[in-house]
Amino acid sequence: MKGLVTATTLGMVLSTSAFTSQPASSLFQRTTASSSASSSILHAANAEPFKITIDLPGEGLAANMKFPPVLDVPSELVEVRYSVPFGLDVAPKEGLAVCTKDGAGGEKVGDVLRYTSQWTLGLPRGDGVITTAMSFAGGIGWQVSMFDVARAGRWEDVVEALVTNEGSRTDEVVLLFERPLSTE
Repeated sequence: MKGLVTATTLGMVLSTSAFTSQPASSLFQRTTASSSASSSILHAANAEPFKITIDLPGEGLAANMKFPPVLDVPSELVEVRYSVPFGLDVAPKEGLAVCTKDGAGGEKVGDVLRYTSQWTLGLPRGDGVITTAMSFAGGIGWQVSMFDVARAGRWEDVVEALVTNEGSRTDEVVLLFERPLSTE
């Protein structure tokens, strides 16, 4: 890859290069793995968007997600959770964030990173009296969401989202990978 620069941030090996999104099939079944790293596999069916509920880092938070696959072959989602700090080997390839080395959490070479948990500063969410009062009082705090890697305009945006998952905000990172289904 021309102009490829590799940096290690919080134990992640990330390569910087041009990064653009690329559009492009999916249902689910969950399985789980170990303690400091775990994964779930959500099986796919062609031409349907992925529909999934992800438990976010923090207490009792979840994200209901629905999004189209980026691969043009039948694929599945793999949910990976790591304790922070964590190691991750991904690099931009043809506009996607592609795994370059198998990881302890279950990601494999060729998997496409679709989403990562991300922490941003923001006003309290909710519709109660306390959240309204805190909003008027300027009660800004860290909030978690899922960052859509496939829609990132620049590779640096992906790196920035990944490195927000650090020990002062959370004890784990959530990663969603899209993987081509095995033809075996």
